[in-house]
Amino acid sequence: MELAATFNEIGVRILNADSLVRAVLSGRRRNYQLDVERIEIRPVLIKDSVLLQVMSNDGVRTTTKNYAPTELNINELLNSGFANFLVESVDSVYSVRFTKKDRPLIHEGRVTKQQELNHDRVKSRLLPASDPYLIEIGISDLQGKVKPSRQDKFLQVEEFLRLLSPTLTAAISAGQIHKVSESNPIRIVDLGCGHAYLTFAAHQYLVSQALPVHVLGIDVREESRQRNTSIAQKLGINNSIEFRAEEIAQTKATEVDVAIALHACDTATDDALAWAVKNGAPLILAAPCCHHDLQTQMKAIPEPWGLVTRQGLLKERLGDILTDAIRVQILKILGYRVETVEFIGGEHTPRNLMIRAVKTGAQPESSEIAKYQQLISEWGFSPALAIRLAAELELAGA
Repeated sequence: MELAATFNEIGVRILNADSLVRAVLSGRRRNYQLDVERIEIRPVLIKDSVLLQVMSNDGVRTTTKNYAPTELNINELLNSGFANFLVESVDSVYSVRFTKKDRPLIHEGRVTKQQELNHDRVKSRLLPASDPYLIEIGISDLQGKVKPSRQDKFLQVEEFLRLLSPTLTAAISAGQIHKVSESNPIRIVDLGCGHAYLTFAAHQYLVSQALPVHVLGIDVREESRQRNTSIAQKLGINNSIEFRAEEIAQTKATEVDVAIALHACDTATDDALAWAVKNGAPLILAAPCCHHDLQTQMKAIPEPWGLVTRQGLLKERLGDILTDAIRVQILKILGYRVETVEFIGGEHTPRNLMIRAVKTGAQPESSEIAKYQQLISEWGFSPALAIRLAAELELAGA
């Protein structure tokens, strides 16, 4: 019954051509096979009629077809085996992700968007390509157009903001993040910011939404601090965005509403997550990169996992999955509601998983702690994040 009601809600929202901005179907549900990797649906105006444009990508090419809302077989699409559904409307973002047990996890946030009905696919962007920061960091040219060689980077910026926007809105609405004001802005800390593509993106987007914000970018490299500070000064925004050359684990920063760590390498992601937890970050967005720590510990392999780890490539991928599964479980034990989502399509970067965590303060169930302890014990792991949060885990009973 829950499944039918969920699909009905998704279908109603997609078929409402008066309010739909776009819908994206991606990922594969367990025990299903898909003919395409991704489907995007958006309304288009053709000969004074609003049609639904369906773009299906099989990993190689995109096929586009237009349907009247009454002609689109929405039930067939929804039941074809996709695991992730995102429906953006003019006033809301509605997302559904199916778990391995085929249970829908639903998230809805309030936003304000505009439909873009041009048939020529002038995309609705959260940040225009002409934003001064995109020009300054070299993603866009002086005419405000995205450089062909930087399309993937621009798409990463866009998709990051599409994840940040509804999550942040929902957290504020639920009281998990304070009411925002000039005297109490949203405090974003980017841990391992590097060249700060997404640090600046978060700042510029929130400013465009008239939300007071203070952004702090932390990176160990002094040259990154100097470069990013220079850009902020050129843009005239250095009063609300700053950069420090510090180790994540050593930074003296403590105030945070949103902690982000995007492609921080190996245990730098654990440093970032540990810092966020220790400082009570209400919202965490982390896209891990390079999972070496546990892979070096995969020596005494519990059976029957030897069937997987005897193949080097499969062992590496399993190590990636175990690393992030343990990170997710630790965050759950420490009072966060956690989900993993696709950050960006795999054709743009192989590092496309994002851990999204919202602090609820919920006490962990004993069964969740037991599962975590069993996994750690059977593999003989000493996860970097567990070491960094040893006192917190002990307090939680883990």
